[in-house]
Amino acid sequence: MIKTPSDVNSSEAVKRILAVDDNEQTLQIVRLTLERAGFDVVTALSGKEALQIIRRKGLPHLALVDLNMPIMNGFEFCKKLSEFSDVPVVMLTAVGEEEKIVEGINQHAEDYIIKPFRPQELVARINRILRRIGDFAYTLDPTVRIDDYLSIDFSNRKAIVDGTDKSLTPTETKILYILIRNAGQTVTTDFLLRRIWPLEDAYEDRLHVHVHRLRRKLEVDHSKPYYVVSKRGTGYIFPKS
Repeated sequence: MIKTPSDVNSSEAVKRILAVDDNEQTLQIVRLTLERAGFDVVTALSGKEALQIIRRKGLPHLALVDLNMPIMNGFEFCKKLSEFSDVPVVMLTAVGEEEKIVEGINQHAEDYIIKPFRPQELVARINRILRRIGDFAYTLDPTVRIDDYLSIDFSNRKAIVDGTDKSLTPTETKILYILIRNAGQTVTTDFLLRRIWPLEDAYEDRLHVHVHRLRRKLEVDHSKPYYVVSKRGTGYIFPKS
């Protein structure tokens, strides 16, 4: 059901890193470092440009984000990104103030690295996060084609269901992103609650309401779901094929 290149196994596919920094020299160093490590690197000089790139190219596997940038700072970009995805973020910044580090790790990022960075350490931290997040079972395109009936445009928060656009809320989009990222594997309720509402005491009933609404938008028959399938007492699974 999920479209992947026939000649590339998803676990062997090159991982795409989006680097966002208003310093061109930093971006050049990051690009060289990560390309040597085997990553596909896309760069942006601002959060606004980064969002435009995502709309054109699709979501990255991981975003590497500076904090102090004009127009839209790193935390603001992370908030925008979290409205339609659960892409892991690493803050790469010269800001070493404790309160910023705490805010970054608690609210926005999987890791926080202070410049100047050590290239091998940067690569190691990124690889650690990607191993923990797991492999993607679909092609990262601007519109993710699931099958002839369903496609997802994450950046514009919409599902194309049998040719009809269906708007998704930020929470619905994030649920769908997490499930598709883990397609073929059961995602536990606890994991979804932690990722969707990391700073709140959220409970299963709240998640069930959003899943119910999501099913009504996606499924041919929401009472017999095909895409967002419950695993009794465990969580939910999105089919891989």
